[in-house]
Amino acid sequence: WPSMIRTIFNNPERYVKTYWQKIKAVYFTGDVAFKDKDGYYWIQGRTDDVLKIAGHRLGTAEIESAFAHHPAVVEAAVIGLPDPVKGESIKAFVVLKQGIKPSDKLQEELRHTVRQTIGPVAVIGAIAFTDKLPKTRSGKIMRRVLKAKELGLPLGDTSALI
Repeated sequence: WPSMIRTIFNNPERYVKTYWQKIKAVYFTGDVAFKDKDGYYWIQGRTDDVLKIAGHRLGTAEIESAFAHHPAVVEAAVIGLPDPVKGESIKAFVVLKQGIKPSDKLQEELRHTVRQTIGPVAVIGAIAFTDKLPKTRSGKIMRRVLKAKELGLPLGDTSALI
């Protein structure tokens, strides 16, 4: 694969430990991707994008993938928002398939889908339906932009947005 790192300078043991031993016989970079029904690969983000909900660590990619199990969903992004009791609460931004209308019933279905996929700790605090998600040129979702906008903070460098 052209973009695979082949070694770490003067430290081949670290290379093997970092990239080849987390999952047996799999080159693991820490990126999460999925293959759609048409055979295209989509990079979702980093596996180390983690939310801490009531003492539990949940990966954003894991939650976003759970949303994708619902037939009405094209894609989703989640962020953690400050919560005085749980530490963080989950807010989801969901892009629906063409022709699907947002509704309270659909929100409940999505919450149920995520809970069934991940477990009872995955309680979705809020769901916002949107036409598109902020992404970089390489297709990665820019969660920090969603979070900054949600919290009324400066967006920071947005030059990579498409």
